[in-house]
Amino acid sequence: MADKLIGKGPLRGYLLEEVLAWLLRSSGFEVLTAADDLDTEPKVLKEDKNGLLVRGRGAWHQVDALGQFRYVPPFSLPVRLFVEAKYLTTTPVQLPTVRNGHGVIHDVNEAETTTLTAPGAGRPRTRYRYNYAIFSTSGFSPVAQDYALAHQISLIDLSTPDFAVLRDLVKNTADTVHAVLEATPAAQRPKISDMRAYLRVPLLDMNPGEAELADAIRGPLDYLAQALHSRSQLGLVLAFPAAPFVLGLASDDLYSFVDYARDHPTHTVRPRRIHQPASHPVWELRSAEHPEAYALRFSLPERIEKWIVAQDEGMPSRTRYVKRSMLSTMTLYWMHGEHAQTFQLRYEPSELRLDR
Repeated sequence: MADKLIGKGPLRGYLLEEVLAWLLRSSGFEVLTAADDLDTEPKVLKEDKNGLLVRGRGAWHQVDALGQFRYVPPFSLPVRLFVEAKYLTTTPVQLPTVRNGHGVIHDVNEAETTTLTAPGAGRPRTRYRYNYAIFSTSGFSPVAQDYALAHQISLIDLSTPDFAVLRDLVKNTADTVHAVLEATPAAQRPKISDMRAYLRVPLLDMNPGEAELADAIRGPLDYLAQALHSRSQLGLVLAFPAAPFVLGLASDDLYSFVDYARDHPTHTVRPRRIHQPASHPVWELRSAEHPEAYALRFSLPERIEKWIVAQDEGMPSRTRYVKRSMLSTMTLYWMHGEHAQTFQLRYEPSELRLDR
């Protein structure tokens, strides 16, 4: 049975989810499906018509994309990352979205730790440390930011000029596919799940779906996948500071950074605030020793920057925490085949100043 015609907005959201799943994979994570759940009953992962579900202590929770980091930190649990995609045009993500993310993470991290194999018997289940990241093309409200920072929910703002190529790529692909679907008889329209399965073949090396797609739909989806793989204009990579947050770094020439980082896997960078027509602060990172080698940019939620630059007498300890813990070290992972190359960017906290 064919799906009813989907709106442009939801279709953009679905495609953004697949882009972010690819970003997870290219940043050192394995993107999970229900087939990756190796535990016996009760299962932790399952699929339904809306996608992947994760078992919590009290309920099943839908996830746009779920990644598991390839390496387990010493004396820690395997790390899994919930990714939520919000393709909005004007309205920033509000508090209820972030509050829901916190509720989901609390529930899945409190899930059962044993599996009953017989009456009165049991064995330990694999446990995971779940984290949550929300990607938004329209930013986040101040209240949503405050709540996210208090509960360690990562906010990645895709509304800055540096992510315009990504936004336009998703929008144009979705609008082209929507026009084809609109002109297709209802009985012949493919399901959203079929289109997503088709995209996951080139993006995630997953098995192809069973449904056949028309050339007019495969064409724009193929273009989307090729644009992501080439990274010629879409320079996007995740960075992991020494804090429970994720940053999205953008570059006009990402391979310049990768080439430099391969020769200097650990090096010092100089951060500076740059002026862009954005609604919030944008920062740029360059190598301290070779500033012409590359440039990476990222945005900070307004609340974080206020912590950094605040001069109020009651703020020094909080300011020092952000400088020394959140942004003094960033680790990036770059997939080379099946191996994740590790790059570490360092800088002196005293260099994080607005006048640089």
